[in-house]
Amino acid sequence: MSENQAQPMAERPAAKTTGSAGRPFMLSKDNYTLMFIGLGVIILGFIMMAGGKSADPNVFNYDEIYSARRITIAPILVLLGLAIEGYAIMKKPKNGI
Repeated sequence: MSENQAQPMAERPAAKTTGSAGRPFMLSKDNYTLMFIGLGVIILGFIMMAGGKSADPNVFNYDEIYSARRITIAPILVLLGLAIEGYAIMKKPKNGI
């Protein structure tokens, strides 16, 4: 059978998910899911760091600015999100590309 002739369905190899250029994707759906989870954790960390504005600009609210949420928990969440992103990128896809 020449290369120009169409192959019957039984002889065709299993199709992999491909991009617009016909090449397989480098990352799988699991990788992208983990990347979105990591992005959500990073955004949550930055949201927890935000705020602390006082109604009166002449008053400095020490407890509001230096709360454990802003100086400990939120940065840990941002670093955890970055670690999740790194893992998601480095994780080998199941289909063995």
